[in-house]
Amino acid sequence: MTSTDVSRFADITDIFAEQTGHPSSSFAAAFTETVDGFQMTRGDEPITAGLPDAWEAERASEMVVQTLFDVMRDTRLEDIAGRLAWGVVHAFHKVAQQLDQEADRAAMKVKDLIRSADGSEVGTVEIEEAQTLCQSLDEAREAVACMRDRAAETYRVETRRPWSAPRATLVSSKRTASVIDGTNFLAARRQRRIEAQAPQGPVVIFSGGQRWHDDRQLWDRLDQIKARVPAMVLVTTAQGKGCDAIAAAWAASRGVTLVAMTLNHRLGSRAGFARNEQLIKLQPVEAVVCEGSGLQSHLARAVRAAGIPAHFFRYDGQQAA
Repeated sequence: MTSTDVSRFADITDIFAEQTGHPSSSFAAAFTETVDGFQMTRGDEPITAGLPDAWEAERASEMVVQTLFDVMRDTRLEDIAGRLAWGVVHAFHKVAQQLDQEADRAAMKVKDLIRSADGSEVGTVEIEEAQTLCQSLDEAREAVACMRDRAAETYRVETRRPWSAPRATLVSSKRTASVIDGTNFLAARRQRRIEAQAPQGPVVIFSGGQRWHDDRQLWDRLDQIKARVPAMVLVTTAQGKGCDAIAAAWAASRGVTLVAMTLNHRLGSRAGFARNEQLIKLQPVEAVVCEGSGLQSHLARAVRAAGIPAHFFRYDGQQAA
């Protein structure tokens, strides 16, 4: 293979596509057909057409965001390209959420039909049709969520900030494809949801102030930790700027599962300290604490008291302690 100079994320994808013409593994999985007679709404005629080509969908997801930055680069509108691109990613995310909610309602319908099943042929057909609808919505949601994730990654590369939704967690995972029995179908679907919302792996906790500029030293240290703990799950204190934003960008770049521990505002002034206690209860294998407020000082003391291997960074000079 000949070497090629690249300067942008899009160049890398172009070169990969030219050399292979194949989609990434995530798109290949998300764009796998899982049901015959695809339906988006009850009563619709089944659709026999296949899913979009996975490679074309992957390229389109990237290009719809990348083109905004390319068109506005070095123009007076360059500064708003990021805002427009954020909205494009959010559109994918919103549709994925809607499909997820529709799939949940369809799953409830399957449950109701199973509960009232009388063993008749009509009842069996109704259950099968309800399962088909639920699987179809799941399949559509997986495809759209995968496109959203690619668009979000393009946004991150261009802005050096992770894309984040106004609310809710981003979860993308291909659900089990072939399900026959209605009860097993619901159990499998429920388990997939549990696994997606409760990732397994050694926990590394991360917290820091919102006034932080040197992202390289934090990326380097997180890379070192990941080299020791390849299956790590990174848990942050869910702040939208500063250290936590840097850590979120690193996790997105490295494909590391990120868990954002938000505050329980019902606890009032104790909310931040309660969150620190939650972090310690996760039994982390390592911790990274950057200087910030009294909450970071409290967490640093708790980390030391628990004997957790830790990396402390001071804001003054932003050097590791």
